[in-house]
Amino acid sequence: MALCRDSVRYDDGVEGVSAFILAGGRSSRMGTDKALLPLGGENLLLNALGKAREVTPTPTIVGSRARYSSYGDVVEDRFPDCGPLGGIHAALCATQTDLNLVLSVDMPLMTAGFLCWLVQLAASGEELTVVPEAQRRLQPLCAVYRRRAQCVIEQALKSGDLKVDHIFSLVPTRYVKEAELLAAGFSPDIFCNVNTPAEYEVVNQMQRQGPMQGSEDRNK
Repeated sequence: MALCRDSVRYDDGVEGVSAFILAGGRSSRMGTDKALLPLGGENLLLNALGKAREVTPTPTIVGSRARYSSYGDVVEDRFPDCGPLGGIHAALCATQTDLNLVLSVDMPLMTAGFLCWLVQLAASGEELTVVPEAQRRLQPLCAVYRRRAQCVIEQALKSGDLKVDHIFSLVPTRYVKEAELLAAGFSPDIFCNVNTPAEYEVVNQMQRQGPMQGSEDRNK
């Protein structure tokens, strides 16, 4: 039985969960590689990997092998320059497990507690995708995808439809409403991402204020 440090347990029947960190974005608005931006004595990539290791001991990076191989195992897009959907496809092509957590590298306020909770939720159902709704939009870059969704995603890539949100209407999907997140003790602020220098500074300030609600003390 897998056990996260914050006491979120998976059911005995859940074996094999993979985690993938999407680090392959162009970072055009930031002007520098977001994955390597410093945060709290590390960088955003190490921050994301550390939290993903609460779900599985060996998370995989999706991005440039030349740039990120020193941080861990890396898989590269099979459909280059197709944005996050190409990264999700690469993850599902590489995975050896049914359940696959996908997390964007630019969500530094995300908590390990939420990731464990989300995977537990996905494991309790049969939907091919489980996606949270927060901050008035879907959060497809912090979601769980079953391996079987790979075929539908590949067809979308081949047709030129690169919008991740469009996938959810094509496969059985569990939408996790913001009210459900709040009821479970999680703040929508954990989905804050950094795309610009101004957003990076805001997240830096929030990170210095301490962990978001819904972290390791949630189940004490």
